[in-house]
Amino acid sequence: MSDILIRARGLGRRFPQPRGGLFAPKRWTTALEDVDLDVREGTAMGIIGESGSGKSTLVRLLLGLDTPTTGTVEIDGRPVAAGASARSLHWLRALTGVVFQDPYASLDPRMSVGRIVGEPLWALGVPGDRRARVREVLEDVGLDAAMAQRFPHEFSGGQRQRIALARAIVHRPKILVGDEPLSALDVTVRAQILDLLRDLRRRDGLTLVMVSHDIGVVQNLCDDVVVMTDGRIVEEGPTEKVLLQPQVAYTRRLLASIPVIDPHRPTA
Repeated sequence: MSDILIRARGLGRRFPQPRGGLFAPKRWTTALEDVDLDVREGTAMGIIGESGSGKSTLVRLLLGLDTPTTGTVEIDGRPVAAGASARSLHWLRALTGVVFQDPYASLDPRMSVGRIVGEPLWALGVPGDRRARVREVLEDVGLDAAMAQRFPHEFSGGQRQRIALARAIVHRPKILVGDEPLSALDVTVRAQILDLLRDLRRRDGLTLVMVSHDIGVVQNLCDDVVVMTDGRIVEEGPTEKVLLQPQVAYTRRLLASIPVIDPHRPTA
């Protein structure tokens, strides 16, 4: 059994809402409530659920990008302190890489690809030949190292997502988090990035946390899956068991309502 690399206990997040009047009581919206989660080192965890189910909120709390209202998070045995400063979370940034949904919005259009990809190396003070590492990782994700001199607008959507992936893994993290990283891509490019993620995970021993609406992506990539609704985890387990033999009515409805796109299915 692999060691637990990510552990969350009793995790909750509430957000204040505008008051209905000057003397009206303060109102809150609950985005996440009493979530426990374990991710084993070297495995891939899928997180599925409808929009507004709490998936992205959970990921932000795991990454220390937001502060939980209740509960705790531990990464690699170290607590992610609530409200910690950016400097004090350098160790967490070194352990994690993130790929977001929109590859263009996540890349600074004023920076060259080489600067974008290499930014974590400089920010984290990673020693060694940083420019050589940038060239190496660009080739790892299927791009020509000479493209480091170009700018994001010169690339297709699929190429930009490869650039975002290169930036996420350039500092050799132990954990790669994807928040809908494939949903903005067409089916053919999605299959290519999916294969790339699988190869990188196998080669580098990455632990993967994947938020996705695409059940086919989760089925092809993830060992385990959790199902979320209304800020709670309602079902979890091995991916094959949960997707083929769901035990909870919500999971059955979710699987029946979400189109399944198999990235390896031949297109017309």
